[in-house]
Amino acid sequence: MPQRTAYSQGTPNWVDLQTTDPAAAKSFYGGLFGWEFTDLDGPHGSVYSMALKDGAVVAAIASDDAARWNTYFAVSDADAVAAKIEPAGGKVLAGPMDVMDAGRMAFAEDPNGVTFAVWQAKNHIGASLVNEPGSFIWSELMTEGIDAALAFYEEVLGLTKNVVDLGGSPFTGLNAGETMIGGIHAPTMEGAASRWIVYFSVADVDATVALAKELGATTVHGPVDTPVGPLAALRDPQGGSFSVWAYNGPVS
Repeated sequence: MPQRTAYSQGTPNWVDLQTTDPAAAKSFYGGLFGWEFTDLDGPHGSVYSMALKDGAVVAAIASDDAARWNTYFAVSDADAVAAKIEPAGGKVLAGPMDVMDAGRMAFAEDPNGVTFAVWQAKNHIGASLVNEPGSFIWSELMTEGIDAALAFYEEVLGLTKNVVDLGGSPFTGLNAGETMIGGIHAPTMEGAASRWIVYFSVADVDATVALAKELGATTVHGPVDTPVGPLAALRDPQGGSFSVWAYNGPVS
């Protein structure tokens, strides 16, 4: 469903970009995806810029000393989930904490050092538009230590392994209940950093990559055709890595 009013436990429900130059990042992603922005006041004089696509909230951009996209997972009780993280081999980095009346969150690392966040919605459910061009569509965990990661995310978020046939090759998906909400695989390039990769839906990957380059991005991988549509991995001008995907149908 493109329009969302709620998310089930363990489903990615929000993405945000921490970056060294929020103004430049807003110019880049606004030009690439057609986003508009509304700035919200954060703590200690910080600004959290909500990205809008066709009037719906799709992502956010904030200042930090490094550039990275973060994936948040919907939970019904952030405190209960955070309490499971360290016994399961991870580390709580921040929280659980209230974000005004928007929700309650915790930021953490899994056993392989990959960062992620959990979000207990109050007035902010997360993205209200997904799976449409210019909005979030998928998060995929690229990591060493896959078995440890699978055990951790099952214990903490209830995600389960689901191996499917993807054009004659096995693909390891992650299910929240009966729904595949992401995937997991080993790094595909030497030296690639383990992370949750954020994918955005686009209508035309080749055209998006060409525009991204004009706006100052670099291509990390692709465009490449896959059984579920072409995709490409990019790095924005400040170094934030993300992927674009023209999804063409369900995985069977």
